[in-house]
Amino acid sequence: MSFIELSTYISVVIIGLSILFIFIRLVIGPTIEDRIVALDLLAANAIAFIAVYAIQSGTTAFLDVGVILALLAFLGTVAFAFYLERRTKR
Repeated sequence: MSFIELSTYISVVIIGLSILFIFIRLVIGPTIEDRIVALDLLAANAIAFIAVYAIQSGTTAFLDVGVILALLAFLGTVAFAFYLERRTKR
């Protein structure tokens, strides 16, 4: 087993654990802001998971999926921020 294979397996475990903790924060987050940050962080960890999987499989097609997910996560965060800003002005 090479160093890259070992590193990717360890990375998958660590990213999986962080996704579990983020999901717990998403469920119990006391405020909507906590949940929005958890969703953004969940998207970032999903992108990291996709990148590690692309390294493991040796294909670059998954990196395109990661870029698209990053763009959608960014747009979602901007939309939530706009919603929160409008909600607090009323």
